[in-house]
Amino acid sequence: MPDVPFLCHFRRAVTLVDSSPYVEIQKFLQVHRNRVNDVFQVLGYYDGLNFAARAEASALFSVGLMDEICPPSTVFAAFNYWRGPKEIRVYEFNRHEGGGEFHTIEKLRFVRLVW
Repeated sequence: MPDVPFLCHFRRAVTLVDSSPYVEIQKFLQVHRNRVNDVFQVLGYYDGLNFAARAEASALFSVGLMDEICPPSTVFAAFNYWRGPKEIRVYEFNRHEGGGEFHTIEKLRFVRLVW
């Protein structure tokens, strides 16, 4: 049950926000302009997209549309890459807390339905 999954779609995230950890990547690439492909190739080993593409279990995602830590488009990318059955709860006015306690209830419902 990935709640606002972190570290997904690095290449997109570094173009959207200037907060940590993405700002560190930006600063490195400002100096090492010729290493862009190398950097994103290495980060691919840690990118949640690559794990999502292999996942086959049922999943319940959450996303806060005002999240500056996990930009929403990176969460949707992970959701779209997920191979197994999946659902997503979108919290339009929330940040990184996603749905908070409300989403905890959603997770309990999801577990009851799946198991």
